[in-house]
Amino acid sequence: MTTSKTNPKVDEFLSEAKTWQEEYEKLRKIVLDCELTEEFKWMHPCYTLEGKNIVLMHGFKEYCALLFHKGALLKDAHGILVQQTENVQAARQIRFTNVQEIAEMEATLKAYIYEAIEVEKTGLEVNLKKHTEFAVPEEFQNKLDEMPSLKTAFEALTPGRQRAYLLYFAAPKQSKTRVARVEKYLPQILDGKGLKDCTCGQSQKMPSCDGSHKSI
Repeated sequence: MTTSKTNPKVDEFLSEAKTWQEEYEKLRKIVLDCELTEEFKWMHPCYTLEGKNIVLMHGFKEYCALLFHKGALLKDAHGILVQQTENVQAARQIRFTNVQEIAEMEATLKAYIYEAIEVEKTGLEVNLKKHTEFAVPEEFQNKLDEMPSLKTAFEALTPGRQRAYLLYFAAPKQSKTRVARVEKYLPQILDGKGLKDCTCGQSQKMPSCDGSHKSI
């Protein structure tokens, strides 16, 4: 039986959801049964333990999912955790395509949530790869060498923002595309902003997300 207090912002989110509404409702009940605090972060329902993020609900075109913030530390006894992209280090998803699938997995989902809670209680942390371990694309390195001000501005960014830029610049197979990406974001780097920062300086999407600002 659900005993945790619901959040009005999540009520609104669910009432306005154009897809996955029934699936979200079922997932919400399952998570709340695990006595987590319901919050609304990154424009999605997020469930926390003493202020620490445990799991988040989000949806994409092909599926909806529970995203475990420290999913990489879970044992994954049933082999159902998904790494969104090879660059996502900590978070892992469990994906669903219909509400019946969620209902049939209820006991398993609760077991994973309880395990995630224990991981947080014990203070375990994912050993993240350092930003200095990521290669600097040649096209970006050339600009850093040409513009001392760019080098200074880039080094002043947080490690996470540096890592995001390096991964983004390195992704295209063609050099001309990498050059175009570098050129596009030079002003933003010089202005001290991250890859997905708004003009107000706030990040447009949550860490580990593989989607757009409007749909994480």
